[in-house]
Amino acid sequence: MKAKSFLSFLFLCALVFGYMISCKEGSRFETEEQSTTPPGPPIDVTWIAINGGARFFYTLPKDNDLLSIDAEYTNPNGKTFSFTASYYVDSLDVIGLGTMDPQKVSLYGVNRAGLRSTPVDIVITPLESAVTRVARTLVLKSGFSSFFVDWENELQQLINVYAHFKYNERGVVRDIVSVFSSNKEVDRKFVMNLNLDPTVPIEVSLRVEDYYGNSTEETSYGTIHLLEDNMLEKSIMRFPPPNDSTVVIRNGTIVNTGVPAMFGDAKEGRMAKILDGIIDRGEILNFFHTDSRGRNGNSGIARPNDWNIILDLGAYYRLSRVITHQRHSSTIERGHYYQNENCGEFRLWVFNESTLEWDSITTQRTPIPQGVTELEMVRLGEAGDMAYFYPDDPQYTIPTRWFRYEMVNGFESNYSTAHSNINCMSELTLFGIKE
Repeated sequence: MKAKSFLSFLFLCALVFGYMISCKEGSRFETEEQSTTPPGPPIDVTWIAINGGARFFYTLPKDNDLLSIDAEYTNPNGKTFSFTASYYVDSLDVIGLGTMDPQKVSLYGVNRAGLRSTPVDIVITPLESAVTRVARTLVLKSGFSSFFVDWENELQQLINVYAHFKYNERGVVRDIVSVFSSNKEVDRKFVMNLNLDPTVPIEVSLRVEDYYGNSTEETSYGTIHLLEDNMLEKSIMRFPPPNDSTVVIRNGTIVNTGVPAMFGDAKEGRMAKILDGIIDRGEILNFFHTDSRGRNGNSGIARPNDWNIILDLGAYYRLSRVITHQRHSSTIERGHYYQNENCGEFRLWVFNESTLEWDSITTQRTPIPQGVTELEMVRLGEAGDMAYFYPDDPQYTIPTRWFRYEMVNGFESNYSTAHSNINCMSELTLFGIKE
């Protein structure tokens, strides 16, 4: 009984001690009489210039109910922006200034009751803003039935790039603006499916804007002409048998390339499905499946689950781009899109009959959509993922009759998924011009 009484006493002491600590900590945030008095302002304020703003350093005022240090400025358009740092830190970043002109920033102490101190007004001179830095890196290039814009955004602030373009389509003037949002360090955005004759000139102007309303002037990038290609006829394409590493070249010679064709007729999957024009969606199961029995053609088969789609195109083409559709296997949810079962990193090859070897054209990654809803993820997956054979300098490959798509890695774990988990593709569509 004595032991039980002693334990009970210790438990009671712990409760009382915990209550006292809780009350002491909570008192910092109680709105008592002192909350009717504004807190003191931040003390000994200094600053350093940063891109589009400044970083402020200060000493906190000695107020028990201090909640935060706030800063604000009003831009030339009369809009006020506010920034907050908690009482746990002694610095605060203010950004969003569009020019390097002097700008007044006011800092305040704020208490739990929402009362502000007297302001500390500081005039700063910021470094160059994100919008002008991004604008200097804009590059416009013509593509196949499309054009694209590249840029760098080393500050990784959210910006919008406006592409304003005009063209005359059979006597009708089209005047269009496309807007691209991004906070990536390096990005590329396409204006697609224009389907214009290469002789049709397109006038393009670009500008950059940010969340704070700062904008560059719209700058003309001149006139461009799109490149032309066509979808290849799938009905004349053929797959080599699994494990077959031979190709037939123009004079009828059979060449052993050392790269065996893949096995894809497992479970519900069939190789022929990727050429039937039907994408995997919901109850429609339409894909190939390797069942972890891919091929890579390397000596010793170091990664036996890798696979290569090898295609006899049925005729000679100069290839331009490829669109792939992933396995989905869902109705409205994300399903497998941009994750397991699908190829995220790949390599494109064409067979070179002058050297009797496969030419590696490019290794690319299909970007995983960021900051989108589940429904938008599905929409993007259903639209397919496009890759140019020459992504930075759009052009055609050498004439070839044999195409090879090599799986390199999956999407997960930063494109390093275990290879046994990358088994499927729903559809593959090639574009180019016939020789």
